[in-house]
Amino acid sequence: MARYAAEINGIDTIAITKLDVLDTLPSIKICVRYQRRELPIDYLPSNMTVLNEIQPVYEEMPGWQTPTTGVRRLQDLPMAAQNYVARICQLVGARLALIGVGPEREQTITIENVF
Repeated sequence: MARYAAEINGIDTIAITKLDVLDTLPSIKICVRYQRRELPIDYLPSNMTVLNEIQPVYEEMPGWQTPTTGVRRLQDLPMAAQNYVARICQLVGARLALIGVGPEREQTITIENVF
């Protein structure tokens, strides 16, 4: 869905927020495509009948199981978190602008100044 939203809206830069809520998970699933009756679908169908028949196909990535709320630079995130963020960007087809690792303003990691 994120890739489709980026394509139809011309989005080339994304922000990933709430990365910290994933800190305790041993693994993280990312939906990479859908399938209908064993056939792969790389888009989210708009037809409700078809939509009711599709199943998500997940890619599983290792979690990092360490707090990220104190991190202020991308390179200081656990490698598994860096890999997760990179994979999301690759799947969406957009550059990363910032990452939120907590509710406070100073808990934002700025990667690229988009303004």
